[in-house]
Amino acid sequence: MNDIFASEPAATARGVTVTDNAARRIAILIAQESGEGLFLRITVSGGGCSGFQYGFSFDDEIKPDDRIFEHAGIKVVVDEMSLELIGGAEIDFVEDLIGASFQIRNPNATASCGCGSSFSI
Repeated sequence: MNDIFASEPAATARGVTVTDNAARRIAILIAQESGEGLFLRITVSGGGCSGFQYGFSFDDEIKPDDRIFEHAGIKVVVDEMSLELIGGAEIDFVEDLIGASFQIRNPNATASCGCGSSFSI
């Protein structure tokens, strides 16, 4: 496996895993954006109720410090600094009675807020 591409279902210490549900939802959202060449960018920044917060956006530009993780034809991109905080995480899309959302199962987080959008290490 190439160092910057991850398409295996199991998470690695330095990578992120994208589930089938997340890949399908990302593909739908990209199609709605008419976004040929778009990918999902995940960032981590300071803030939120637990110290760090996740950010999700669509982008079409790969930067030198980006790492690309691909599954089922979609790309998820994480910058090197954010990857230090979410390496080994699984990105999923969950639909239940209270709504639908992307969820990050981050093995590095020691605590997270109730909504799941921020965490601490």
